[in-house]
Amino acid sequence: MRVVQSDFAKRQILNTARYIRREFGKKSKESFLQKVRETRRLLADNPYLGPIEPLLADLPQTYRSVVVAKVNKIVYRIVDDRIEIADLWDCRREPNKQREQTIARDEFAES
Repeated sequence: MRVVQSDFAKRQILNTARYIRREFGKKSKESFLQKVRETRRLLADNPYLGPIEPLLADLPQTYRSVVVAKVNKIVYRIVDDRIEIADLWDCRREPNKQREQTIARDEFAES
């Protein structure tokens, strides 16, 4: 399957990578980005790898999530022959706020 990312998800990943670089150094940043790339490859081969995201289970679209690093997870949907990455969540943050952010900014969601 083909994996695509929303512009918002791309910004979240890049912002997280910048934060990691600033706080923990270049090696940690590269490790994080490598985990994101590896997760994308795994999802391409195993789209149902992540369980249904409980915080988004009430929506008409089915969102799934998979942990990338200890405190981050990718939120995605499966549509036809592609996987659409909608967001990257920081699991230390307030979950309902992240839920609302994902819903409001999901470029792939049907109106």
